[in-house]
Amino acid sequence: EVQLQASGGGLVEVGGSLRLSCAASGFTFDNYVIAWFRQAPGKEKEAVSQIDINGGKTYYRDSVKGRFTISRDNAKNTVYLQMNSLKPEDTAVYYCAATPYGLGAGVDRRSWYDYWGQGTQVTVSS
Repeated sequence: EVQLQASGGGLVEVGGSLRLSCAASGFTFDNYVIAWFRQAPGKEKEAVSQIDINGGKTYYRDSVKGRFTISRDNAKNTVYLQMNSLKPEDTAVYYCAATPYGLGAGVDRRSWYDYWGQGTQVTVSS
């Protein structure tokens, strides 16, 4: 059974930090580019960050550049998203997703992702 288990969300004050984890199982993890998406209430789901299969190349949405860092540990089948200097506009449900396409290719094209996690809530209070 394919699973992407996102965890690490919570309630944090403005300027605080959280580290999200996405644990994968049931597929060949290091064949897939992994992305973090988020969806705020009333808004479209958007790609926040992406990491290639080796962890050497990354993509970040402009609004999170310099604050978020994505990384992966292929030995543990896990991707992380370190989120620093959090802002109220970062409040959303965060999802991890796996795509067989290359980094950046249709990063926001949700149909290009084969597997999705269940989401973890991040709430930043002002």
